[in-house]
Amino acid sequence: MVTGKKDFRWVLTRIMMYIVMIFTVAVSIFPIIWVVISSFKTNAEILGGALTVPSGFSVGAEAYRYLFEQYNFLLYFFNSLLISTISTAVSLLFYAMGGYVLAKFRFPGRGILFALFTITMLVPGHSKAQPIMQLIVNFNLYDTKTGVTLVYLSSGMAMSMFLLRGTFLSIPKELDESAMLDGAGFFRTFWSINFPLAKSGLATAGILMFLGNWNEYFYAALLTSSEQNRTLPVALQFFNQSFSYDYTKMFAALTIVVLPGILLYMCAQEQVQQSVATSGMKN
Repeated sequence: MVTGKKDFRWVLTRIMMYIVMIFTVAVSIFPIIWVVISSFKTNAEILGGALTVPSGFSVGAEAYRYLFEQYNFLLYFFNSLLISTISTAVSLLFYAMGGYVLAKFRFPGRGILFALFTITMLVPGHSKAQPIMQLIVNFNLYDTKTGVTLVYLSSGMAMSMFLLRGTFLSIPKELDESAMLDGAGFFRTFWSINFPLAKSGLATAGILMFLGNWNEYFYAALLTSSEQNRTLPVALQFFNQSFSYDYTKMFAALTIVVLPGILLYMCAQEQVQQSVATSGMKN
């Protein structure tokens, strides 16, 4: 009798868990699906209701064609991809070395240094606009992709250092000691042993930084003025001002901006989940 009650409670608990998970997934995915489907609807169909089905795909195809051929969205897409990729790759390499040192080496002030890195998460990003703008202008990098890339190099520093330090702490020290006994130096131990084993933390930090850079608007708008160096978020703002009445093209533009980040996360979700699960195991 007791066993039957326990089995019933276990089944009921599992059912409730699945209901909550299905509801959470539906709430999270529905807005994305709605945006993508709406990009293939006419204005009348969009205004007719959120759950209406598009009558065809020709309207949406024309909207995407217009964005890439007439409004230079391909150029803006390439600018965002280039800036986000370079800034993420370079900063990830330096943050990985910083996290490795903070995790594996003991030196005076190590705890204070790590605390200073994490405290920067409390500093509003826009508060640095004036000195950043002055530096960019002084170095003649205003309205250049290089200037925006250099600013993005420091994005996500605190969170990345926190994640990567935890990742390197989870790697056994015995591997480093064995490498040193074999004559491996600092860079060889880091690059050949620790760096490959930290792929879950690197993937998580890289995705967070890339998505942050991909969606960043403030500094991209502040440091650029020409169409040639405009990124997707800035282009989307100008597009909304000009085509606020054309909902089909607006939803198509939103799809172009949002979808790459979602696809990137889907490709690396296992690494992200593994990093989140193991990052807090050691301190």
